[in-house]
Amino acid sequence: MQILLIHSDYIEYETKKSTPLAEKIGDDLKTGRMEEALTVFMAVEKNDEQDIEYVVNHTLDEIKKTTEQVKTNRVMLYPYAHLSSSLSSPKAAIEVMKKLEEMLNLASFEVKRAPFGWYKSFTIKCKGHPLSELSRTIRAGEEKCVTLITGEKEEVVSEALKSEEKATSYWHILTQDGELLKPDEFDFTGHNNLEKLVNYEIHKSRTVDRVPPHVELMRRLELADYEPGSDPGNMRYYPKGRLVKSLIETFVLDESAKAGAMEVETPLMYDMNHPTLKKYLDRFPARQYSIEADKKQLFLRFAACFGQFLMNHDMTISYRNLPLKMVELTRYSFRKEQRGELVGLRRLRAFTMPDMHTLCKDMDEAVRQFHEQYNICINVLSKIGLGLSEYEVAIRFTRDFYEKNKEFIVELVKTVDKPVLIELWDQRFFYFVLKFEFNYIDAMNKASALSTVQIDVENAGRYGIKYIDSTGAEKIPLILHCSPSGAIERCIYGLLEKAHMDSEKGIVPMLPVWLSPTQVRIIPVTDRHMEYAEKVASQFNCRFDIDEREETMGKKIREAGMEWVPYVVVVGDEEVATGNITVTVRSESKPKKPANIKMTVSELNERIAGELSGYPFKPLPLPVRLSARPRFV
Repeated sequence: MQILLIHSDYIEYETKKSTPLAEKIGDDLKTGRMEEALTVFMAVEKNDEQDIEYVVNHTLDEIKKTTEQVKTNRVMLYPYAHLSSSLSSPKAAIEVMKKLEEMLNLASFEVKRAPFGWYKSFTIKCKGHPLSELSRTIRAGEEKCVTLITGEKEEVVSEALKSEEKATSYWHILTQDGELLKPDEFDFTGHNNLEKLVNYEIHKSRTVDRVPPHVELMRRLELADYEPGSDPGNMRYYPKGRLVKSLIETFVLDESAKAGAMEVETPLMYDMNHPTLKKYLDRFPARQYSIEADKKQLFLRFAACFGQFLMNHDMTISYRNLPLKMVELTRYSFRKEQRGELVGLRRLRAFTMPDMHTLCKDMDEAVRQFHEQYNICINVLSKIGLGLSEYEVAIRFTRDFYEKNKEFIVELVKTVDKPVLIELWDQRFFYFVLKFEFNYIDAMNKASALSTVQIDVENAGRYGIKYIDSTGAEKIPLILHCSPSGAIERCIYGLLEKAHMDSEKGIVPMLPVWLSPTQVRIIPVTDRHMEYAEKVASQFNCRFDIDEREETMGKKIREAGMEWVPYVVVVGDEEVATGNITVTVRSESKPKKPANIKMTVSELNERIAGELSGYPFKPLPLPVRLSARPRFV
């Protein structure tokens, strides 16, 4: 069972249309409203069917606990299938909801229930206090079931993750002038996304209550989709999605190489009881997947730190080698994220992370490298298609580090030329003293970290990593952790969310040309123009395809638009006669007003070459002729 608990000023709904799965209802359930209520959005899952009584009782306990905390006696039960990709049968879902309703009534709650299997419109006003948005996962017979199937006794939770939950954070806004203000003292006028980041971080509302826009787009564009045959948070990528993903992967590795990083490759799993790794596990705030093999308890990596640090331990390193950089593109890293937080490409359990580590001789060198990599991250995201206006900056550090490095911190703020969110700790809970993240703010006002750099003051000593200084003495370096782009999947999520928000503003949505699966589509008006279309196609130095299907011209042009093709070339009698082409340029078009420009093939080639300069290139991953292509969605 997945539940999302919202303490609301009010919740109201109205049924619109029944689905084939709809329960039969009377007029009393067709509409409903409740004031000052705890709204419980819920999704009953397949696993719950083995012990419905267990699920109902434990869900009831969570509801009672939350109502006591928020001081309300009113509960609205609302079926919400989007919280899970592994749903129970309709019969089981209705049974759970009715039993919950009955038990809440017996416990003297004022309770209403929205009907199952109906399309409904609803309005809710969340109160917005720290306990007003909570999520919970209830597993039927979890103890015995998990042990029998996987041998896993319990979820492995690091001490750092536990510390993170207990840590006291002091939140501030730091301006370009170096003024440190509490959030309630700062004027957020003109800084709407920063305000959203502040609310997201302070309230720690990670779960979602509806499907984000990028999920529909990733499916419609045939990029990626959920994989029902795997663990939630593991995706399938279609040819177009694999192309986009691989292009960003290659680009980030190329940029890391330009920064002096050596590419390496390390194992996917490690011994949980390895003395050094065991200590590090407790210092990293992530949930792990654990498996058992050959009487060993292993964990799947959630970063490339383990392999790279073990490699550093075995190396002979001189001060002349520093700063020393190594990078790995982890396909994949694994984190056992909470079920209610898994959605689309935003938060996954298996993800691709470019992970770069830099060994530095001392804190001065670490700070210089931190600033350099801060700028590298800005540049990488900008070239991917996410500029400074698309994300907000959060900088996190200990109070002691801030007191010693105020000017440096302010310089980071001046670099982005906008106020940033500060998280300050009285003591160090983790292995780092300084960290920044660039946080993308999506259409649902959720924040997702992209690029990050951290100064690690613990792990070189823990792993026995040393270098020889100019006097011949052994010294312990500091380590920078850097992901120049953040997870590759999250970059795609950011681009899709950005495109959606552009369309809401009346801007024609598109991917950057270098990432567009088809860069030029050629559409012959009739069969007799096919020969000229192929002649034109042979002159392009980019990814092109030909739509020679037996469809109307209007449909072909509409579908090219739906696929966000940057350049659409129509070939008819006039083009054959003049030797020129008519091109619809997407970046210059407006909704319902395409920009049609006449040019030569060489002129279009030259234009596209400028847009591809400095980026990796890969060939079209599908048949050139659209009639030869399968549909993936």
